[in-house]
Amino acid sequence: MQLFPAKIVRGEVFLPGDKSISHRAAMICSMAEGESVIENYSQSADCASTLNCLQELGVKITHEAARVWIKGVGKNGFLPPKIPLDCGNSGTTMRLISGILAGQRFESPLVGDESLSRRPMKRIIEPLKKMGARIESREGCPPLRLSGTNPLEPLEFKLSVASAQVKSCILLAGLNASGETAVIEPVPTRDHTERMLAHLGCGVQITESEGGRRISVSGKSRISPGNLRVPADISAAAFFLVAAACLPGSKLVIKNVGLNPTRSAILDVLVDLGVDLTLTGRRDSSNEPVGDITICGGAISDTVKETPVIRGKIISNLIDELPILAVFGTQLAGGLEVRDAQELRIKESDRISAVVSNLRRMNAEIDEFPDGFRVLRSRLTGADVDSMGDHRIAMALAVAALLADGPTKIKNADCAAVSFPDFFDVLDSVVERP
Repeated sequence: MQLFPAKIVRGEVFLPGDKSISHRAAMICSMAEGESVIENYSQSADCASTLNCLQELGVKITHEAARVWIKGVGKNGFLPPKIPLDCGNSGTTMRLISGILAGQRFESPLVGDESLSRRPMKRIIEPLKKMGARIESREGCPPLRLSGTNPLEPLEFKLSVASAQVKSCILLAGLNASGETAVIEPVPTRDHTERMLAHLGCGVQITESEGGRRISVSGKSRISPGNLRVPADISAAAFFLVAAACLPGSKLVIKNVGLNPTRSAILDVLVDLGVDLTLTGRRDSSNEPVGDITICGGAISDTVKETPVIRGKIISNLIDELPILAVFGTQLAGGLEVRDAQELRIKESDRISAVVSNLRRMNAEIDEFPDGFRVLRSRLTGADVDSMGDHRIAMALAVAALLADGPTKIKNADCAAVSFPDFFDVLDSVVERP
């Protein structure tokens, strides 16, 4: 795909439903006792993988565009799959559905594409085995063969790596345990699972201590069906926010965006770096905070002279937005440094390497570290770049192309459909070119 420089970004956009919330809505509603309706369900390839897997497990699902009806089967009404459960490119699908399958009395093979087959699953295999499930893997990576049991043994598990997916997997398994199951997270991670379980009547206990946050569920809990509305995806919004911030004269309004505090660090970072951003219409939707974001482009390049460093606990709140922040750093007078982000190396691609190699092709001055990067203010030039088959890299490079001199060709740009099928059309609808 070839893209050209932009003059400004202007307009009002409605972005697709949050991918993380959509996955959880489908899985948790499938465990409910009755029919649920999910509005603004993400139409990404990843979330389609979740629906397909649930259907293979006997869940009746119908959908029209972004509206999905799910007839829940209860916690134990799933059926043995007749074929391997294909999770596609979706690590969230494989990790979370494994928690559900651990509490079923049958065997389930789980497979994925080439990228997913390289991603680590040991972090869910170990706790699920402690709860009584039997799991075979290929040296800790997919494909998996999971044999569940019911009831599972209750577990108290302290996360060694900040991971909302591991936390959610264990909590979903805990719904089929013989007592209370708890996860202790030293660093807060996205809490969509806890919010949705509570919204659908499942008792979730959360306590804070010096050691971190303890989240627990009871195996006696029942899940009620409900009508849910998924907010717009803040991770998708991040690409549009950076594009508007970097182009003086831009003004963009993004409606109904999820403002969950475990996901919204991107907004705090942009404001701290001088971006003109306001939030209006704050409200709750299905136990998730939402609102409208207005962003105006300006001379952000001269706002921060020293190199800001993003590191520590905030990284888990920003992990999906770090590639686009690298692009943003090329426009800051002091550049931008990111550390403690080694988790980026085991995403859909090695995102640290992908960001560094591609921005270098576009004339950026950028250094690579084992756990991050440092990018300096750079005048980007159009180039031939490669998404590495990673949707977030493809979308970050698209924004870089808007800021560059000359055309940019992105190889494998269509992988953006993994999370945002209409990304390039929506972007083009708000871009004004010279």
